[in-house]
Amino acid sequence: MTEPDPAGLLGPDDVAAAAAVLEGVAERTPVEDLAAGFAVKREDLQPIGAFKLRGAFHAASRLDADRRAAGLVTHSSGNHGRALAWVARRLGVPCTVVVPDDAVAAKVEAMAALGARLVRVPADEREAAAARVVAETGGAYIPPYDHPDVIAGQGTVGAEILAGRPDVEQVVVPIGGGGLISGIAAALRGSGVRVLGAEPELAGDAAASKRAGERVRFPREQVAATVADGLRATVLGELTWPHVRDLVADVVTVDEEAIADATRRLHARGVPCEASGAVATAGYLALPEADRARRTVAVVSGGNVDPAWLAGVLAAGVPTVR
Repeated sequence: MTEPDPAGLLGPDDVAAAAAVLEGVAERTPVEDLAAGFAVKREDLQPIGAFKLRGAFHAASRLDADRRAAGLVTHSSGNHGRALAWVARRLGVPCTVVVPDDAVAAKVEAMAALGARLVRVPADEREAAAARVVAETGGAYIPPYDHPDVIAGQGTVGAEILAGRPDVEQVVVPIGGGGLISGIAAALRGSGVRVLGAEPELAGDAAASKRAGERVRFPREQVAATVADGLRATVLGELTWPHVRDLVADVVTVDEEAIADATRRLHARGVPCEASGAVATAGYLALPEADRARRTVAVVSGGNVDPAWLAGVLAAGVPTVR
């Protein structure tokens, strides 16, 4: 991988290097048209049902063999932990995931099914608990988003969009901790493609940070209330923030009903997204008409849905993407 630029921002060369590592590991997921000028990038079709394995595998692959053999460690509410467990199984090494106590049960069960050792803690204690596991085991910490190798791996989503849809004008990306949008913005840097973020109003720290010109932290109890459990980060990372600040055109926020509505629309078109995976589509639908007129790809970041929530959402009726 090439060195980040003086501002700490990654670029297309970093993402291309990650793509070479991920060849034959991550799926080159399709971009599917849902309406005139609007398509979705189907990261729900990855082996673990979400984009997270891209960054997890790329970061783990760059560790030296002895460090990797001691095990992989992270904290996660679901998709990153599941991805790291999948990577650890593929590499034949142990995996420990520190799981916040508000994680969706189905995602926790999926991590355990892949052989991860789970450590349950209150949400505010997960980073400290992961550090303790690293100290006890000598394992390597693979953060969910705030690491250049993780960001570069996630950026391969953007490189694939540009390669498959060279006429794309706008990409809408969900934001939690910012790893996915940072990587996609790095991949599209200099291309002229507009990158927009989308996040729940309840976890709208990235939008607030863009307005303030500095990182803004949201209260944990407020962020925990969004159904988009994969986007419950309270603040952007130290590395992801400058990418969002400098490379992302804007961030839109959507309420919980808009997330449910986008979920219904996507499921009606055969895209079995989770709540977090519907947020970019919800963000697109919330844009002014002039912005929706751009040729747009929204990233469906994952499909590991909470079954109970989905049943209630779908019972409310199923419109179509307009």
